[in-house]
Amino acid sequence: MDITEVLLATQSHDGQIRNVAEGNIKQFEEQSFPQFLLALSAELAKDNKPPVSRRLAGILLKNSLDANDLVRKEKCTQRWISVDPAIKSQVKGSLLMTLGSPVSDAHRSSSQVIAKIASIEIPLQGWPELIVSLLGNMTKPDASPSLKQATLDAIGYVCEEISPKDLEQDQVNAVLTAVVQGMNHVENSSGVRLAAVKALYNALDFAETNFQNESERNYIMKVVCETAVSKEADIRKAAFECLVSIASTYYDLLEPYMQTLFELTANAARADEEQVALQAIEFWSTICDEEVAIQEDAEESGDVSSACHFHFIEKALPLLVPMLLETLLKQEEDQDEDDGIWNISMAGGTCLGLVATAVKDAIVPLVMPFIEGNITKSDWHSREAATFAFGSILEGPSVEKLAPLVHAGFDFLLNATKDQNNHVRETTAWALSRAFEFLHSPTSGVSVVTNANLPHVIEIMLTSIKDSPNVAEKICGALYFLAHGYENAGSMSSVLSPYFGQLVSALLATADRSDSNNSRLCASAYETLNEIVRCSSIADTLNMIVLLLQEILKRLNQTFEFQITSSEDKEKQSDLQALLCGVVQVILQKFSNCDDKSVIIQFADQIMVLFLRVFSCDSSNVHEEAMLAIGALAYATGPEFVKYMPEFHKYLEMGLQNFGAYQVCCVSVGVVADICRALDDKVLPYCDAIMSALLKDLSSPELHRSVKPPILSCIGDIALTIGENFEKYVPYTVPMLQGAAELCSRMDLPDDDSTEYKNELRRSIFEAYSGILQGVKNSKSELMVPYASHIFQFAELVLRETSRDEGLTKAGVALVGDLADALGPSIKLLLKNSNFHSELLGRCSQSDDEQLRETASWVQGVISRVLVS
Repeated sequence: MDITEVLLATQSHDGQIRNVAEGNIKQFEEQSFPQFLLALSAELAKDNKPPVSRRLAGILLKNSLDANDLVRKEKCTQRWISVDPAIKSQVKGSLLMTLGSPVSDAHRSSSQVIAKIASIEIPLQGWPELIVSLLGNMTKPDASPSLKQATLDAIGYVCEEISPKDLEQDQVNAVLTAVVQGMNHVENSSGVRLAAVKALYNALDFAETNFQNESERNYIMKVVCETAVSKEADIRKAAFECLVSIASTYYDLLEPYMQTLFELTANAARADEEQVALQAIEFWSTICDEEVAIQEDAEESGDVSSACHFHFIEKALPLLVPMLLETLLKQEEDQDEDDGIWNISMAGGTCLGLVATAVKDAIVPLVMPFIEGNITKSDWHSREAATFAFGSILEGPSVEKLAPLVHAGFDFLLNATKDQNNHVRETTAWALSRAFEFLHSPTSGVSVVTNANLPHVIEIMLTSIKDSPNVAEKICGALYFLAHGYENAGSMSSVLSPYFGQLVSALLATADRSDSNNSRLCASAYETLNEIVRCSSIADTLNMIVLLLQEILKRLNQTFEFQITSSEDKEKQSDLQALLCGVVQVILQKFSNCDDKSVIIQFADQIMVLFLRVFSCDSSNVHEEAMLAIGALAYATGPEFVKYMPEFHKYLEMGLQNFGAYQVCCVSVGVVADICRALDDKVLPYCDAIMSALLKDLSSPELHRSVKPPILSCIGDIALTIGENFEKYVPYTVPMLQGAAELCSRMDLPDDDSTEYKNELRRSIFEAYSGILQGVKNSKSELMVPYASHIFQFAELVLRETSRDEGLTKAGVALVGDLADALGPSIKLLLKNSNFHSELLGRCSQSDDEQLRETASWVQGVISRVLVS
């Protein structure tokens, strides 16, 4: 096979030639992987080959070594590991040689492939000579700029792919030395220096030891700060990106440099090119994020005098706020036309909002003069900036500080929705939504909206929602938070009832607007409609909600008639179906709160027919929303839902086996729990298939790990529902639970997400055991006696830990009670020989949590009865 010809043929305009070539490449990879690697790495290495074939060779090599999907990624890894070492050595040699190619596509591809191989080998202590080879390129007297650039690219990519623990400290030192030398503006070209700054960005996580050393830290910071004023904008941008990363990773070491960093960032934000200015502002947003996180941690732990809080924002406030306010005046004329736009004004406003969250009341007197001085100016830039500043500081400062200001300016803000400039109207609508979000809480007695001004507010909203699409979207947000303020407000929610019909009509009309290419407007309209239904007074609005349900079902039915001629049409249909299913779900949940279920029963057949049609569409986001709605229907209809099971159960099983769209699988698991509660023992005929699917899910390495805890909890729900009939599943389920418990004991906890997942997994194991024990308690309790010791030991192991959360503690204490309650005298000796339960229950009885105290008291009573039996 002439690999060059085949690669070029994959780019042919002739579809038949292209398909044959792609088939040949795939066959070559699958049947002769080692030769495939050799051929492609040789193609990439040869400067006399066409640039197109070399670029394709690099892409194919990279894709053969890595994948986004975790299962495929593991297969790629194992496939490379199994290749003959001599062939791997040849491939690596070709790649390292290609770094010296003058063709930028070739040496860039090579550096990326080197990093992919390194990501497999270095964690396994393989390829020890790689770092040495790369650093050797940097010290060669005759090294060309392109070789240095490609080598620095490779170093950066390698650092991005591997973990800091994979390199020895002397290797890290050597890498940092080479990278910092590469940033030297006297010796190196701009291309080399840019590659060096990007490599440093990826290497910063490895530099913890170096940053703890003051002289090394000083040197790194000096070089980065000098690079931030380079004459090339892309190098300045990359240097500021390093400073942003340093702010996040090494916040507690920044104090000596803050004066310099303020001057650098202020100059860049005021006068540099936009790409650089954005990073300068991002530096301060990152400092805010760090300080807000420190404050939140301190509030949670009760230690408000945190030693690692340097109050950089508070100290910089008098200079930082004016700098950010200046950025607000740098709007772009067409910024309302591009959904994805991000400019200096938006970055400055976002940072101002973070500053407000960090310093709270202290920001208000610094911003109010700017607002007052600009809000009535003739130039729209000034009015919009003042409104943006006002909206940005509404989260953080106290209600006491803000309420008088917002009350004073509220009428002005409402009138500004009629401003002649579209930008000003859009920002005003956004500021109103922020005011409703943070200062509209009727139940607490603090609200910018009163019974007196509500009619005017509604009038403004109903007028402005007809404005341009970007303004209408922000008005939807304002209406959402206006309605949300009446959630759980009891009789107070009735104040919206007179406007319910008008609001629903306006939102349905907004969702139907044909003058908007912005799909977010349609989604915002339906999401706001959901919130208005959710927060309405059912006693006042029942008949109107029934009419709304009929309208939504009509619209859902109409989606099946859409003419689908492109993937874009299909996506629009799917998105609309998902939104409509979401509205049905909210309406069903609202009806579930009524004593009279006749309305639900009246529409249930029609709803179910439409949902079953939805399941025939190939779209995971629609299936997810339809599943959620069916869960609501099962809950609302109770035992009546059984008539839908013969048709629905096959879709439920498909959902449970949908590993690809794991969110659908997770929602399907939740629906199983809803159905168990609704049908009680009528679910029994479907349990074999459901349990089979759930146990397959648990044993599958392909299913996303986040679905597995809900599955375990769901198994507990099934056991509780079918009671003694769960007997036949015990021999399969308990070993699975024991395996999950074993996995928990071996789980690494590198970050907060892992700790949270471990707690979630252990809580779900507790819930599964509790469900099984309660289910078999009355007639088949002996089934669980052989497992009692393991369950008790697992509970003790977990409940002795200090890193557990409150939910885990409650579930664990409840399990100890269920174990004693279900197995009684059979575990008397187990309880007698342990003082763990008395220590645990003693601590729980002192808890601030009333529910935990009550559970502990019940458990203590159960155990006492067992011990005296």
